[in-house]
Amino acid sequence: MPWAFSELDDSSLNNTGNNTGGRVTATAGALDLIAEIRGRHGDDLIFHQSGGCCDGSAPMCLPRADFPLGDSDVKLGEIGGLPFYMSAAQYEKWAHTELIIDCVNGMGGMFSLDNGTGRRFLTRSTVCTVLPDH
Repeated sequence: MPWAFSELDDSSLNNTGNNTGGRVTATAGALDLIAEIRGRHGDDLIFHQSGGCCDGSAPMCLPRADFPLGDSDVKLGEIGGLPFYMSAAQYEKWAHTELIIDCVNGMGGMFSLDNGTGRRFLTRSTVCTVLPDH
């Protein structure tokens, strides 16, 4: 059966071309935090959606050299000019969702570069709708 993403209120999303690919987008607040982190740490960064270990299921912003990607990592797109990945096993479970990376007040994950900013990245999602065959 074909599928499509459900409608969502995207008034807080930044659709200015910073988000590439269809599986991941970011709110304006998240893009602001990404810009701040890039200003401090440079542009050689990646995002990886944590699978639930140490930092729960938080999206982590990391120096590219600190997180070697493997054959089992899937690129979902880009946010704020940075590539966004998750493991293939996790992607199988989340394949019918669109991830919306947001920013909220709080403590970032211990490995993620948002730690120490007073804000942290948070993954929200919308589930796609299965469409009947025509």
